[in-house]
Amino acid sequence: MFQNKVILVTGGTGSWGHELINQLLSLNPKKIIVLSRNEASQVEMSRAIEDPRLIFCIGDIRDREALVKAFEGVDYVFHLAALKHVPVCEEQPLEALKTNVLGTQNVIEAALENGVKKVINVSTDKAADPINFYGMTKAIGEKLVVYANQISSDTQFICIRSGNILGSNGSVLQLFMNQIKKKEIKITDKRMTRFFLTRENAIKLLIKAATIGKGGEIFVMKSSAWRILDLAEVLIEESGERDVKVVEFGARPGERFHEVLISEHESQNTVVYDEDFLIVLPTINIPGLKQFYADCLPVKGNYSSKEFLMTKEEIKQMLVEGGFLK
Repeated sequence: MFQNKVILVTGGTGSWGHELINQLLSLNPKKIIVLSRNEASQVEMSRAIEDPRLIFCIGDIRDREALVKAFEGVDYVFHLAALKHVPVCEEQPLEALKTNVLGTQNVIEAALENGVKKVINVSTDKAADPINFYGMTKAIGEKLVVYANQISSDTQFICIRSGNILGSNGSVLQLFMNQIKKKEIKITDKRMTRFFLTRENAIKLLIKAATIGKGGEIFVMKSSAWRILDLAEVLIEESGERDVKVVEFGARPGERFHEVLISEHESQNTVVYDEDFLIVLPTINIPGLKQFYADCLPVKGNYSSKEFLMTKEEIKQMLVEGGFLK
């Protein structure tokens, strides 16, 4: 699918982008364009990945004209750019709206104008039954991307929804490892659970969904969940540090105790695709889509992080496999 094709990645200098680009380069594309706002991150990435097929473009998804120009001759777009930190989006909702909603619509319009073959929008579990502004903007972004399939049949638009990625920028894993050195881990609430995937596996699933998507689906990555307290205790035990305290300071604005990958309402239109994915099918009519997945079994109920908890030993093993523990 990607061989000798031109691929553009918005927000490509982030932790998702690094892994995605490394995996895409192994699939023999003609060129990969990394579009992002941060000049320093682009320079750093160009030095880390020395490949003539990698092209860097300074641009902001809020700038529609810049996107239209950047998308010229592009076959596939991976849309990763977003404001992602829940407290930041709660405190500056207008900025989150400009990037996550208006920016996503700019990506859609630029893709349609240039005849891009497929757009793959990366979303989050917080878009399912959202309670914070970040989740709301990503939920709207998903709706816009799904609806775009009704505008033109020449460009396919799909969404991929995942839980937290271990080792990503701002990851709780890195935060806890740094706090252990200071003898105190700070947890918002010991009852909290979250979905987690390793970055390598998440990107493999992202590329798989990009390959099989027909247009209009929301691919939901099946994930195991952890108690945040269990993660903290595993890291403390493996660090060898003594007398490390775990301190609760209360949930932050927009946080909830458990995440859901599929809401109760969405489950009515969700099917089990395989061992990797659940697929949320659109409520709007996209010709042939529901018929394509007619043989897939329906999902019952929502998909909550409180129901798929790993043991501490399983958490440790996943951290070892991800290269975070020896």
